[in-house]
Amino acid sequence: MSTVQQPAEQAPRASRITSGQTSDPAGEEFMHAGDAVLHDHNPRLTPLWRAIIIVLTVAGILLTMNQVFFWNLGDLAVLTNSFLYLLMACFIPIVFIVNPLRKKSAPAGGVAVTESSDGSGSTAAGPSKHDGARGVPWYDILLILVTIGTCVYFSVNGVRIQEYGWQFIAPTLATVLSFVFWLIVLEGLRRGSGWIVTVIAFLFSVYPLFAGQIPLSFLQGISYDLPTLAQVHTMGADSVLGLPLQTAGTILVGFLLFGTVLQHTGGADFFHNLSMAIFGRYRGGSAKVSVASSAAMGMMSGSAVSNVLTTGPMTIPAMKKSGFSAKMAGAVEATASSGGSITPPIMGTAAFLMVSFVGVPYTTILVAAIIPAVLYYLGIFLQIDGYAAQRGLRGTPRALLPRAGAALVEGWPYLGALALLTVLLFTGDSESQVPYWVVGVLLLIALVKPSLTFGPEQWVEMGIDVGKTLGQIVAIIAGVGLILGGLSATGVALSLSRDLVALVGENVVLLLIAGAAVCFVLGMGLTISAAYVFLAIVMAPAVIALGVDPIAAHLFVIYWASVSYITPPVGLAAFAAAGISKASPMATCFSAMRLGAVKYVVPFGFALNPALVAQDSPGKVILAFVFSIIAVYALAGAIGGWLTFVERQVPLAFRVMLAVGGFMMFLPGLLVTLIGLAIVVATALLVRAMKPTPVIDPETGEISRVPQTQEKEPAQ
Repeated sequence: MSTVQQPAEQAPRASRITSGQTSDPAGEEFMHAGDAVLHDHNPRLTPLWRAIIIVLTVAGILLTMNQVFFWNLGDLAVLTNSFLYLLMACFIPIVFIVNPLRKKSAPAGGVAVTESSDGSGSTAAGPSKHDGARGVPWYDILLILVTIGTCVYFSVNGVRIQEYGWQFIAPTLATVLSFVFWLIVLEGLRRGSGWIVTVIAFLFSVYPLFAGQIPLSFLQGISYDLPTLAQVHTMGADSVLGLPLQTAGTILVGFLLFGTVLQHTGGADFFHNLSMAIFGRYRGGSAKVSVASSAAMGMMSGSAVSNVLTTGPMTIPAMKKSGFSAKMAGAVEATASSGGSITPPIMGTAAFLMVSFVGVPYTTILVAAIIPAVLYYLGIFLQIDGYAAQRGLRGTPRALLPRAGAALVEGWPYLGALALLTVLLFTGDSESQVPYWVVGVLLLIALVKPSLTFGPEQWVEMGIDVGKTLGQIVAIIAGVGLILGGLSATGVALSLSRDLVALVGENVVLLLIAGAAVCFVLGMGLTISAAYVFLAIVMAPAVIALGVDPIAAHLFVIYWASVSYITPPVGLAAFAAAGISKASPMATCFSAMRLGAVKYVVPFGFALNPALVAQDSPGKVILAFVFSIIAVYALAGAIGGWLTFVERQVPLAFRVMLAVGGFMMFLPGLLVTLIGLAIVVATALLVRAMKPTPVIDPETGEISRVPQTQEKEPAQ
C-alpha cells in the first residue's frame, strides 16, 4: 500500500490519531507506513476551501520559483520586500482557513497534541484541533481578505518603502496598515503555534516602547514611539521581513515541498519496509525498525510530534507485542522521532535559518550535522539492543519480513531522489533551486510507477498538505521575526552578548552550561525556530567570542532547544507517544530522556571539539568520529546497564567507570581522550571476564534470562 492510498475502513483510525485518541484496533504486528498517514477530517475544509488552499499554495510556490529561478515573469523584477509580502499573502491565509479562532474542548480525559510545521507543539488536557463548524466563518473570511489586501498594498509599494524610508516616515495609510499587519502576524503565529510563543513574541515586539526606561543596564536600549515601532516591524529589514523570513522564502519553501512530496509519492512506505527488512530479524527488531523508520521520516519532515503520530501507530503496537513495555515502546518512538530536527539532509527549520545567521551554504551545515546525528541514533540503537538482551526479546522471523533486495528494487527511486538531492546540493550553482528539480523527478516517478496509484485525489491531498505545512511555517517565522525586530531595534542584542561574556568571566564551559539551560527552558515554550532565533542573536555570539566554532555554537543551540521534546515536564513527543502506547506520559518522558542521553552530551563534545562537526582537517575529523563512537558505546552501556558485544550485564561500579571514560573521550585533548579510552577498554575486559550470572530485569528486579551455560546444567 502506498503512502497516498488508504482504504476506507482505515479512515476512522486516522481520525482518532489526529484527535489524540490513538489506538491499534487491528493489533497487527507491522502495518504499512501509508496506514498511518494523517488524512485531515477538518470540517472547515469543504471542497471550496480545499480548492482555495490549493490555489494559494500553487500561487505561493510559483511566486517562490519565480524569485529563486530569476524568471522575472512578465518582465517584472520583484524586490525582496515585495516578494516577502506576497509570500505572506499566499500562505498566512491558509493558517486562518485551517485553524479556527478558538479550539473546542475535547471529551473529558482526552489529551490533544497539536503541532506546528517546524516541529513544535502544545499539549493540553482537553482542547481539540477543530471547532466542528463546517466551512470558514464570516469573520475568518474577513480576516483572510484583510490579510491579502494589506500584504498586497505593501508589496505594490515595495519600491517606495525602500526609496522614501517608510520604515521611519510613512504616509498615514501605510502607518495604519502597519498596525493591522502587526496584529495579523501575531494572530497567524497564535493559530499556527499557540499562545505561549505568541505572548513572548508580543512582549518582545513592544519591548522597544520601554527599552529606554528599564532600570537594568543590560536591558536598556533605544526607545521608539508606537507608530514608528509599527512601521519598523512592518517595513523594516530586521523584523518580520528579516533573515528568518528571507531564508524561508529562498530556501525553506523548496525543501519543505520536497519532504512532503517524498512522503506522498511512496517514500514513507519504502523507508519503513527497508527498515523492517534490515533490522526486523534482530533482537529488539521492532524497536530498531521504529528508530530507522522515524529517522527516515525525520529526513523528510524535520518534525518531532508529527513523526510520532505518523509512524507511532504502526511501530508502538509492534514493539509492545514483541515484549517491550508500554512506556519503553513510547519512549523509543519519541526519542527516535525527536531526532528529525537534527537529521540531514532536510533537518528542521532552524537548520535552514542557520544559513543566514552563520553565513555559510546549507551544504556546510548538512555535512556538519552528519556525525552528531549518527552518534545520536547509535546511542538509541545500543540501548535498545541492551534492553532486548536483558529481557531475552527476539526479533521477527525472517519469513514474516520483507526482503531487503525486493524493498530496494521497489524503492530505488526514493533513494535515487535523496542521492540526487545531495549531489546537486554539492555540485549545483544554487542550492535554493535544487529541491524543485528533485520534486519534479519525484512527481514524474509517481506518474509512471506501476505500483503507485497517484490520481486526482492524491494530487489534491498532497496539495493541501503542502499548503498547510508551508502556511504554518511562514506564519511562525513571520511571528518569530518580531522577536528579532524587538532585539535589533533597541540594540540590546549586541550588549547582551557582551554582558554574558563578562558575567561568566570568559569561561566557555560555564557559558555552555548556562546556554544549555536557557535553550532547554526556551524550548519548552517556544518553537525550535523561535528559540533558535532568540539565542542565535543573544547567546551564540557570546559563545563564538570565547573561541567556539560558529557552526558548532549554532548547532549547540538547536540541539539543546530540541531536547525539550523528550525531557520532563513538557516532553511533547513523549506525551504524544504515550497517548498511543497507553503508558504514563511522565514515565515515558523519563524513559525517553534516558534513551536520548547522547543528545545531552554530544553538543558539549562538538562545541569543545569542532572536528565532530567536520570543522577540522579530514584526519582529525575521522579520528574524532572513531573516538566518539566508542564514547557513545560506553555511555550507552553505562545508562542501559548492558554492554553489547561483551554480552554481559554491567554492575553499578563498572557503569560509573564507563560513564567517566565515555565523557572523557568527548573532551578535547588527545591525552584525555586516550585515558578515557583506556578506562572504557579496561572496564569492558573486566566485565567480559566476569562469570555469567542470571540477568536481572532492571524494571522488575526479577530474573529475566539465565545464561546458556546455566540453562544447560539441568539437562546434564
